[in-house]
Amino acid sequence: MEENGVQAYIIPTADAHNSQYIAESDARREWISGLSGSSGTALVTHTEALVWTDGRYFTQFYLQVNTTVWGLMRQGTDLSIQAWLERNMAPNSVVGLDPTTYTRTAWTPLYNALSRANVTLRAIDDNLVDIARSRMNETAPPRPNKALLALNTTYTGRAASEKVFELMSELREKSVSALVLTALDDIAYTLNVRGSDIPYNPVFFAYLIIRTDLSNNNIILFWGNGVLSPDIAQHFSAENVVVVVRPYSDVFDYIRNMTNELPEGSTIWLPTGASHAIHSTAETNGNFNIITSISPVALMKCVKNDVELQGFRSAHIKDGLAVVRFLRWIHQQVDSGVIVTEIDVVNKLNELRSEEFGYRGPSFATIAGAGENGAIIHYKPSTEGDQRVVGKQDMLLVDSGGQYLDGTTDITRTRHMSSPTDMQRLTFTRVMKGFISLATVVFPKGTTGNILETLARKSLWDVGLNYAHGTGHGVGHFLNVHEGPSGIGSALMANDPGIVPGMIFSDEPGYYEVGEYGIRHEDLVEVIEMNRQANHIFAEGILGNFSGAGAVAFRSLTLVPHQTAILDVNLLTDDEIRYLNTYHERVFETLGPILLHRNLTDDHAWLEAECAPILRSAAILIKTAPILVFVLSIINVRFN
Repeated sequence: MEENGVQAYIIPTADAHNSQYIAESDARREWISGLSGSSGTALVTHTEALVWTDGRYFTQFYLQVNTTVWGLMRQGTDLSIQAWLERNMAPNSVVGLDPTTYTRTAWTPLYNALSRANVTLRAIDDNLVDIARSRMNETAPPRPNKALLALNTTYTGRAASEKVFELMSELREKSVSALVLTALDDIAYTLNVRGSDIPYNPVFFAYLIIRTDLSNNNIILFWGNGVLSPDIAQHFSAENVVVVVRPYSDVFDYIRNMTNELPEGSTIWLPTGASHAIHSTAETNGNFNIITSISPVALMKCVKNDVELQGFRSAHIKDGLAVVRFLRWIHQQVDSGVIVTEIDVVNKLNELRSEEFGYRGPSFATIAGAGENGAIIHYKPSTEGDQRVVGKQDMLLVDSGGQYLDGTTDITRTRHMSSPTDMQRLTFTRVMKGFISLATVVFPKGTTGNILETLARKSLWDVGLNYAHGTGHGVGHFLNVHEGPSGIGSALMANDPGIVPGMIFSDEPGYYEVGEYGIRHEDLVEVIEMNRQANHIFAEGILGNFSGAGAVAFRSLTLVPHQTAILDVNLLTDDEIRYLNTYHERVFETLGPILLHRNLTDDHAWLEAECAPILRSAAILIKTAPILVFVLSIINVRFN
């Protein structure tokens, strides 16, 4: 910092592509602070070292970070990083930042605010953390450049040439000469290619430029050393798309040259996620216009086509089988007194998923939190040090997912290993009520997620409880498990186009008692058209379609039973019980025959018991086998 003349240095959790999850080569904030996780920004001055992060990581901060060096700044409670710099930096001081790790949309307001305080925000091309790390003889890992995987239309439903043609048409309609795609999942989606450069996310480091000012060689991919393997070259040929490939590092020189070649007054489209470095390079020649708005690919890929939707359904059947087998296993092991650690949970889930066709690995690091660890919202068990054993008195929260060739999964199930406390039963039930409220809502097409989110919280709010994370995120198709631009959170997401059929979301409210236990219920849901013929518990009562706007609802993709045995049925409405019974009937009818076909009779028996319907009788919860339910129903009719 002294050598570069800066008095403060910002270290975001980011790479050059604004990825939410990053490769180890870009994990600079984690390296310098010790805090893992997908969210956080570090700030180092001559006298302070601070980390800003959100509520998911508050507890984790105090477990992982040396608090004699670093201070926690709680997003939404403490001063923002911008406000802190305005208040604490002396006039004429300089704040440094790697321009590849900050988007232009984030850079501009920070630059303007600091300028008003007579503080300079300076782009420093050489990352100071990398330099410091090198001087400590701990060189950062090299940027990954792993083999690519072609994905044909059997999985994608649309050829790359169709997607490029649609993008070209939109660019011409807007009189755009060039579109610069920087988001890795946008590039993977457009070209129907996947990679493995970032853990859990099937993407690869690249840039893609699509030009309308050229009639040939107008799709330029910047990847690796610029040489494709024969199978990927053949894939592009089969997809009827001609791609010029250049080395990844050439992108900045190419953009500079392109801006000199384009006629004066031309327009370049740089998506909102593009880095300040990309913008600065494009602005070398100022005789043209720049559009800064959401990537057209982001809006295209968030609405899944029929093939992708069928793939999601198929992937969730396979995932459901694996998770059901895991849940039966963990209960059997713990009940038998076998020592099972959180890492054993992680490994067993991966083992069972790997038996399913098309499995490519986890979609994120499995969260397996026993007891007090379940209250750490994004907890990841470590293979190092003492291992937490799952005990008979533990609440076990398991949030996991898989990447399959035909879809991506993300599921949380919370299980008590024996008998919960009254407070655990109450909070488990209230979280379930919020989960069902969101899962069953009917709403106008185009509604944004922030309008719906209170539904998931209300049951907790009714008794003064809450949770410190969002309620739902979009999901990519064999892509990033967290996909924008839509989501279900307390605030309106930037560029949210509104919820329409074909989108995929998570529904995941929770409750966390720090130091004791955590609860989260999560399914992935697809958005469906809602009418009287829809497969939905409220379909028969539909009277209209919001004056022509269109009615939509959610339908669960996830197929794994909830632990109804620890619900407080007195807190559930009849509709909530009906939802659970209908859902569990579908789970058993879908997975049961497959388990029997595979001769997994123990798993089948466990699933049948877990999916048994709930009856309300004299305000007591009765869980029974299907035949007994029928008998009890007759008795209730005769004597009531």
